[in-house]
Amino acid sequence: MTPERAAAAEEIRQAALRYCRGVDRLDAELMFSAYHPDAVDDHGVFVGPARDLCDRVVRSHQRYDATMHCVLNHAIDFVDEVTATGEIYNVTYLRATVDGVTQLHTWWGRYLDRYECREGRWAIAHRVCVHEWTQTEPAGEPMPVDASLFRPGHVDRAAGIPTF
Repeated sequence: MTPERAAAAEEIRQAALRYCRGVDRLDAELMFSAYHPDAVDDHGVFVGPARDLCDRVVRSHQRYDATMHCVLNHAIDFVDEVTATGEIYNVTYLRATVDGVTQLHTWWGRYLDRYECREGRWAIAHRVCVHEWTQTEPAGEPMPVDASLFRPGHVDRAAGIPTF
């Protein structure tokens, strides 16, 4: 792999990570930074402009106590100097409290992406979200740890991303 392709692959991976961080931090702008302005996203329940998806996801994810979007295998294939395709395996954990019962929803799937480099910037031009399976189960008892020593998840989600 050439140094240019390695740099492009890393930029693409960083875009995928920004998307996940944006979802978990309820930050639509951070999510959208992974896309080109005219990108299309097909999430099954929603097909349309990525901008609209980001706003919708932030609204819908407010019902969860906490979320964690994890990306695993990320294969990137370059078509040419300005186009690439990719497949990302992902696992998403969604914790919700319904009628006083805490549930853990786990979602397994893949993102099938087309990336484009425009004006020197690699980003998602088109995404299809593939659903593999889901599982819902009682969350069980929390670990025996003094949670007061940590910043609560809902505060983190409301506060956005700190500047590093």
